Amino acid sequence: MGDKGVTWGVVATVKAPQRDIQQFAAWHLELGAHRLYLYLDEPDPSVFARLKAHPRIRVWACDDSYWSRRKLARPAKHQARQTMNARHAYNRAEVDWLAHIDVDEFIWPETPLAGLLDAFGPEVLCARMRPLEALAGDDTLYKAFIPGGPARDETVRRLYPTYGAFVKGGFMSHVAGKVIARTGLEKVDFRIHNIFRNKEMNPGQVELDSVDLLHRHAADWGHWISAYRYRIAKGSYRPDLAPNVPREAGGISMHELLSSIEEADGEAGLRAFFDEMNAVSPEGRARLEAAGMLKRRRLDLEAATRKQFPD
Repeated sequence: MGDKGVTWGVVATVKAPQRDIQQFAAWHLELGAHRLYLYLDEPDPSVFARLKAHPRIRVWACDDSYWSRRKLARPAKHQARQTMNARHAYNRAEVDWLAHIDVDEFIWPETPLAGLLDAFGPEVLCARMRPLEALAGDDTLYKAFIPGGPARDETVRRLYPTYGAFVKGGFMSHVAGKVIARTGLEKVDFRIHNIFRNKEMNPGQVELDSVDLLHRHAADWGHWISAYRYRIAKGSYRPDLAPNVPREAGGISMHELLSSIEEADGEAGLRAFFDEMNAVSPEGRARLEAAGMLKRRRLDLEAATRKQFPD
């Protein structure tokens, strides 16, 4: 799926095992990324050296000296560090377009991404990639994004009868997606899901309908439960996030939902939530299939890694 012409790249602040980082990098290099800007949140010298050796990767070890050189105090919140690193990459970008995504997200265009970006007129300043969320039990299966509108809530409740009323769009993680932004603009703040220019959010935005963002947020139970404590304290289920459904409509936040499940039924309750949201049962998969919500995408990460990081 390599592409030519307009150049694009990816910025990510990563905290993951070496294998995961290399797979993330290799996939996007194979896809045609001209540059990857990788910020190691908990730097490992061997990982740093391995990435730095690649000619299309720019890598930073975000240790105390990194923040000192930037004359900044290290933000306590991971999300703030992501934003500051994305801004740093944007301001020095060697590409025409830059995407800000996470290490568990993989861009999947139907046609070469550079060609899609090249077709945009100058009025288009950013483009949104909507997520597909990985389903447990099969590396090729994903649930589809359901666009907002009056039918979405009813669809989600039908697909996930126990917990769908509390989970936005039927996703365990975000439905907002991520943006890829035209570089060279002034006064830009590149955040996690949005970009601001002169405090205007997502100026000149279009939807990249032919590009999926494959989000491997909960690819299996072991992965999800091992990340659960961090996520519910500081990550995507943290207490300060708003409810997925408005409170006046009976909504509660993911933090409140998961905390109440755990308090009532412990880990078994969390597993029941995970299983329903991943359509683990044959009935759940059948509901997704019947609704056209079951998508198949094959990520050959091992092959990409062997090519980009040969031993």
